[in-house]
Amino acid sequence: MLAPADSTLAIVPTFNALSDIYTSDLLKHAARFQLLTEAFIATYGFKPSFIVRAPGRVNIIGEHIDYCGFPVFPMAIVPDSLIAVRATREHRIRLANINPKYPSREFSCESGSSVTINNTTHEWTNYFKCGYKGAIEAIDCTNPQGMECLMDGSVPSSAGLSSSSAIVCCAVLATMKVNGRLLPKSDAVETAVASERYIGTNGGGMDQTTSIMSQSQSAVFIEFDPELKITPVKFPSTDPQITFVIANTLVVSDKAVTAPVCYNLRVVETRIGALILAKHLGIANRAACKAIDPLTFKVVMDEYFATQDTAGSDDMQVWIDHLGAMLQASTEAFGAHPDGYTREQMAAVLNITPDALSTVVHEDRFPVRAQRFKLLQRAQHAFSEALRVVKFRQICESGDTRINYCSALGDLMNCSQDSCRDLFECSCPEIDELCALARRSGSFGSRLTGAGWGGCTVHLVLKDRVGSFITALKQGFYAKHVPNINDEALSDAIFVTTPGNGAAFYTFD
Repeated sequence: MLAPADSTLAIVPTFNALSDIYTSDLLKHAARFQLLTEAFIATYGFKPSFIVRAPGRVNIIGEHIDYCGFPVFPMAIVPDSLIAVRATREHRIRLANINPKYPSREFSCESGSSVTINNTTHEWTNYFKCGYKGAIEAIDCTNPQGMECLMDGSVPSSAGLSSSSAIVCCAVLATMKVNGRLLPKSDAVETAVASERYIGTNGGGMDQTTSIMSQSQSAVFIEFDPELKITPVKFPSTDPQITFVIANTLVVSDKAVTAPVCYNLRVVETRIGALILAKHLGIANRAACKAIDPLTFKVVMDEYFATQDTAGSDDMQVWIDHLGAMLQASTEAFGAHPDGYTREQMAAVLNITPDALSTVVHEDRFPVRAQRFKLLQRAQHAFSEALRVVKFRQICESGDTRINYCSALGDLMNCSQDSCRDLFECSCPEIDELCALARRSGSFGSRLTGAGWGGCTVHLVLKDRVGSFITALKQGFYAKHVPNINDEALSDAIFVTTPGNGAAFYTFD
């Protein structure tokens, strides 16, 4: 299991007051919980034992680098997944959704190994089944309890706000609770991360970590290597206050469907890049590099500087120095192939066959399709994005009143978007258009958030300009692209968010 920092030792909390979960709009949330409870009774004939809640997340900065081993800077948002649950004595899991467009399903729960997931079919219950299967295996449960479940989700799907991970986290936590084995948060995170890979996406751990570990009023600086470490970070105090607006392009990109040419391909490119960079730096045969599967850019960086004495040095400055050196090294390692490598060229550099290379990067589980692999661009993005994340935290914690926080943080967000567009190629025309409009309309920093190729954007805006900013985006983007959108859908597409709480159980006692 993950080696937790102190803040990860606790289990997910249980509350019987919504004020312990949400910090505003309590009447709205109370009505939603009441509706879910009444719908559960109407569906199953009994009151639920508890409701498990896991939020979505917005990544402020640090895109596509969690699976490279580098830190990220997300925060939980208020939109969340709720699942009302009741244990039964039957060996069946019954799943229903409060939204009638999502069909009800049920399956046998005799053991985790008996759960089959058809990841060729895009089905909402697959995400629950992933979490259920992973949880049963994690707690080594041989005689699992049956469950009746009713879900209600307010995180927009396929929008880059981790709606799928919120479902997986809910399923993991509900399954553990029903079967009497609630694990520490760190282990629950590890279980959720591994579980979601059953759907066929080779993700990192940012989404699940944020959903389970977050604290109200703070973003989280998440480090994954050499162990999971969570550092709450508050945004600087400014007048007017810094706020973040999420704006959905409404371009749908489901990463489970497009994975072979988008998400999983980027993962494979960074993994092969790490192998070749280690060889270029002369450390590929060191035990630390050979023992890790998969090898990541973070492991390569740490091993290259393993003999450097950093005792007494500022941690953030060490990050900055090391990442800067790796940026230069990656240019030297991959610069001869600015248009990318073929499979044969990459295999030749590593002195293995193309088939052996596919095995090393686990294409049997996560297949990809590409003619050329752009290792230079992907490495440059990974190292420079990690550098921006570290600098973002450094600015937030500086306490230096001479800094123009909005400009400094906004510049990093804008550079991140440029890198996502030009180096990692995970943007899309609608994201580029929306970010450009946002900057002209008062945003200090605008970028995609989530996997990209569609979905949501995030914008740093001062609180007193939020109203005019949202109006400008509604008129300049949404009126143009979705002129017939209704008010409710538009409110769901663009909204202000603040750092929210992580996962929790709600009971009726």
